[in-house]
Amino acid sequence: MSLLKRPPPLSGWEPPQCQAHWAGDTKKCCPLPSVAPRARGPAQEEAGWGGWAAGRRLVGSPSPSPPRAPPSSLAQSCLRGRAFPAEPRAPLCTHPCLLQLPPWKLQGRPEAGPAMATPSAAFEALMNGVTSWDVPEDAVPCELLLIGEASFPVMVNDMGQVLIAASSYGRGRLVVVSHEDYLVEAQLTPFLLNAVGWLCSSPGAPVGVHPSLAPLAKILEGSGVEAKVEPEVKDSLGVYCIDAYNETMTEKLVKFMKRGGGLLIGGQAWDWANQGDDERVLFTFPGNLVTSVAGVYFTDNKGDTSFFKVSKKMPKIPVLVSCEDDLSEDRDELLHGISELDITNSDCFPSQLLVHGALAFPLGLDSYHGCVIAAARYGRGRVVVTGHKVLFTVGKLGPFLLNAVRWLDAGRRGKIVVQTELRTLSGLLAVGGIDTSIEPNLTSDASVYCFEPVSDVGVKELQEFVAEGGGLFVGAQAWWWAFKNPGVSPLARFPGNLLLNPFGISITSQSLNPGPFRTPKAGIRTYHFRSTLAEFQVIMGRKRGNVEKGWLAKLGPDGAAFLQIPAEEIPAYMSVHRLLRKLLSRYRLPVATRENPVINDCCRGAMLSLATGLAHSGSDLSLLVPEIEDMYSSPYLRPSESPITVEVNCNNPGTRYCWMSTGLYIPGRQIIEVSLPEAAASADLKIQIGCHTDDLTRASKLFRGPLVINRCCLDKPTKSITCLWGGLLYIIVPQSSKLGTVPVTIKGAVRAPYYKLGETTQEEWKRQIQENPGPWGELATDNIILTVPTANLRTLENPEPLLRLWDEVMQAVARLGAEPFPLRLPQRIVADVQISVGWMHAGYPIMCHLESVQELINEKLIRTKGLWGPVHELGRNQQRQEWEFPPHTTEATCNLWCVYVHETVLGIPRGRANIALWPPVREKRVRIYLGKGPNVKNWNAWTALETYLQLQEAFGWEPFIRLFTEYRNQTNLPTDNVDKMNLWVKMFSHQVQKNLAPFFEAWAWPIQKEVATSLAYLPEWKENIMKLYLLTQM
Repeated sequence: MSLLKRPPPLSGWEPPQCQAHWAGDTKKCCPLPSVAPRARGPAQEEAGWGGWAAGRRLVGSPSPSPPRAPPSSLAQSCLRGRAFPAEPRAPLCTHPCLLQLPPWKLQGRPEAGPAMATPSAAFEALMNGVTSWDVPEDAVPCELLLIGEASFPVMVNDMGQVLIAASSYGRGRLVVVSHEDYLVEAQLTPFLLNAVGWLCSSPGAPVGVHPSLAPLAKILEGSGVEAKVEPEVKDSLGVYCIDAYNETMTEKLVKFMKRGGGLLIGGQAWDWANQGDDERVLFTFPGNLVTSVAGVYFTDNKGDTSFFKVSKKMPKIPVLVSCEDDLSEDRDELLHGISELDITNSDCFPSQLLVHGALAFPLGLDSYHGCVIAAARYGRGRVVVTGHKVLFTVGKLGPFLLNAVRWLDAGRRGKIVVQTELRTLSGLLAVGGIDTSIEPNLTSDASVYCFEPVSDVGVKELQEFVAEGGGLFVGAQAWWWAFKNPGVSPLARFPGNLLLNPFGISITSQSLNPGPFRTPKAGIRTYHFRSTLAEFQVIMGRKRGNVEKGWLAKLGPDGAAFLQIPAEEIPAYMSVHRLLRKLLSRYRLPVATRENPVINDCCRGAMLSLATGLAHSGSDLSLLVPEIEDMYSSPYLRPSESPITVEVNCNNPGTRYCWMSTGLYIPGRQIIEVSLPEAAASADLKIQIGCHTDDLTRASKLFRGPLVINRCCLDKPTKSITCLWGGLLYIIVPQSSKLGTVPVTIKGAVRAPYYKLGETTQEEWKRQIQENPGPWGELATDNIILTVPTANLRTLENPEPLLRLWDEVMQAVARLGAEPFPLRLPQRIVADVQISVGWMHAGYPIMCHLESVQELINEKLIRTKGLWGPVHELGRNQQRQEWEFPPHTTEATCNLWCVYVHETVLGIPRGRANIALWPPVREKRVRIYLGKGPNVKNWNAWTALETYLQLQEAFGWEPFIRLFTEYRNQTNLPTDNVDKMNLWVKMFSHQVQKNLAPFFEAWAWPIQKEVATSLAYLPEWKENIMKLYLLTQM
């Protein structure tokens, strides 16, 4: 089994239970001065002032402007969504805002204004001097849909619909208005001038206007901008203005923008959709074939024009835009002939995908709504993502892989390029009649590219490949990257996500169990982050929502993950941040305790995860106030007034990162400042608040927040960090670090009890437990660190005897596992009010419930009753995949350490250490196994342990110690169970110089013929106890 196919040990949870949800300015602007009326015909005279006023609304104006005559005949109405046809609109406006000229020269060719490095700066430039939106009410716009990371809203109505937007693509810029009449409206001259000026990045280049918008040229010329009517876009132009209905210049317009040109485009799609034959507007409307490459789409939703607001800051992008163009056709094509996606025998744990884009959709979901495969539309192209590259090789997924490649190709019958490392996929596709070309990288003539992203090289080119119509098939997992980069969010830095985030699909560090994944079905609602967030918003407004079972339990962790995506100056992400800040600041946060647990699958449960995500993203913590202040929060734990400096050992001889304790505690919601030397700031150190690392997002009830730690990189000499929940403070040191002792200064911390064997005196310890207010403390040796509540530590007058006993235990653990002692890095055991799975579980750290604290710190109890649970988990940490045969031995071989420690250190025989090892119980277990017919499928846990105990009782512990040593020194060992089991038989037989093949065959091990033959020269093991069992069984 390849290392990168499986994540670190997974936790299991009970499925969430269905629970009831919560029941639930005056605008000011300068008035427009007089505008000369146009000539009127008889019908216009009849309509008069009242007829004109009924046709438009001036927002923010205290009195209506003088009339402008409407068209003379209603017979010409309903042309491209207008209540009346457009007429040339002369640049007669003398709005005082025009006196505030934009910062570029308006006489002749506009010069480029200041560089708009960010969307917020661009928004300010576009809105400079705009004090009202004077739009004709007879021009009914359409709502715009914004996706990706470059697009941002400029004009948003009172319903939250985006009607004007801007973006960038390549080296160029884009402004989109939702009706072409807006581009020939004289009253919008201030905005139009700003738009043309912002769009132009080439000083001296002229502005071209398509004949369909000829009046715009006059508006610009009347304001001193050099503009001319051009039927075709030309490279010599700086800006080109056109309506959204042109079907002949699509490629030219995209290339023009990509090379640095500015594009001003207007139109609406709702009337166009009504005139077509069930066209899919988002993907076929002419304007969308251009603007979508920059993340802006015209939709078939009519825009409301009853009220507008001139925003001082950039408006929010709506969480959800509902339009007729759903993605069901794409989903049906991808899943044609497929009822489920079965990866049961894939031998991999894929990463869970976060599907957050408006045009992204899940294709395979587990019972917790965890997504393994997803797809998306982006620009004119398409994307399919799997949570592991191994899924490209799963035979049962063959039909889906064929569907996916055909959908990505979009009927072009183009070149399918497969990355060299994924040549197995090429073979699977060939079976289905799809020819491929194996290449190391994307080629210029590719239609579809199948690959695993392993670096950030070429990300922009790949995104443009998709935007302009290409298909991307991606397979990758992020949990291994996250494991190797603690404190760094894969949503922010994993190479695959640098590529995929704009598409609306992100690869998380959470892994999924292999198995069958259900596919979405027509007519059945499927979980999606955005739609669920919209429902959450409704429920938080104390209204009835329509959320399916399990959706809110999924929303919390998904929202927390989404908030890890860097959002600064990316409006699509910042809009979600702003929405969540607003929602969560309305209510106090729930406080989950054992006495008053919080149901996960409800708004209160979602709030806990979302609040944590907001806190870690840098939001103002004053907005996140709990219902009650607990004993761990800053009002009760007053931080030291002066900074505290601690000396931290930053040497790490181990092969993985490690936590270094500081003896400090950070109160909840306390912002701390950490300072360290310049040299240490470049040593890949990280800081962590909290030690309770278990993720409880799949628990049905919460006794604490689901995620209560925070990590970040110490990449600057001074760094600020906080944690909503508080916790002990650690410095995370990377593997092989030789940095030495580093002074770390912390402002905002309190001291916690910390005892180090051989360093802390008994007097110092007594003073600590009396004076140090931190609610958690630690007992440490060079080999083990125990983290328990301070309340429990106060009963411990002298920790030295206890810790010396623990060191004896750890020495025995190391001896059996053939590890050097003292250990290169100490093991950690942490007590928690709630853990993710079981009574205890292994890992770094080992986690246990608060009920187990006395078992850890009571020396007398340890010596009399033993330490089976903790040593079991220490044994789990000793297991190696080279000699483990999962799932059979997962809960078996670790107990060898339990038996060894209890008998050699504590003097407790195995039969008394655990009732399951009482001799009569053991004998009965073997007879039941043999009575059913020995079969390795039934060889698990205690039954499997019996095999090893029979060997130990016959040959002692030394063969095991020598064998584990030999395994550590070997390379290129087998990875499948059958080969590994046969290797164990050979190696153990050689250690004891006996032929053990018959013994293992009696246990139904799959002994290979050549292995049995190779061991035949060794003496027979006459004392083989299984012979006796077999004889008496007959």
